[in-house]
Amino acid sequence: MENVFKKKHMSFTWEGLGNIKEGRGNLGEGMPVLVYRLMQFTMVDVLTKEFGTEKTNHFLREAGKLAGTEFARNALDLTADLNTFVANLQKALENLKIGILRIESIDESANNIILTVAEDLDCSGLPITDETVCVYDEGFIAGILNVYTGKSFDVKEIDCWSSGDRVCRFKCTAE
Repeated sequence: MENVFKKKHMSFTWEGLGNIKEGRGNLGEGMPVLVYRLMQFTMVDVLTKEFGTEKTNHFLREAGKLAGTEFARNALDLTADLNTFVANLQKALENLKIGILRIESIDESANNIILTVAEDLDCSGLPITDETVCVYDEGFIAGILNVYTGKSFDVKEIDCWSSGDRVCRFKCTAE
């Protein structure tokens, strides 16, 4: 069997995630947040040293957008009305232990959504650095919103655990 990680380009597919239940019959589907952060933060460290902060953030945001797009297409009911869609998304994010989603406001006339994610997978419990760090989440949320609405969203984190808040707050604006 060929090592797919040695290919010049491996396109992501949902099916490429494999059958986790079959492959991890004893250990199961869950893993500690520590392991997720170990992978993510070391990847960010290597990418930043190689490409700089701006390019690394671009990569993280784009990877998050791809993940959000595929997550929405494969794990959410895209035909549901907005209230049902949000309720399903909240349940999915909580069940997968990604975070606790709350919608603070939706201004349909201005195409703006303000939402929060508590107990965020990427940053809850990190030391305060006065910076927002959930760049991957910006892309993930944008991907979900893009697929559901058919509009392109720009998502910016405006509050973060790392900036001293206890929830991550995102401003989502349709372009």
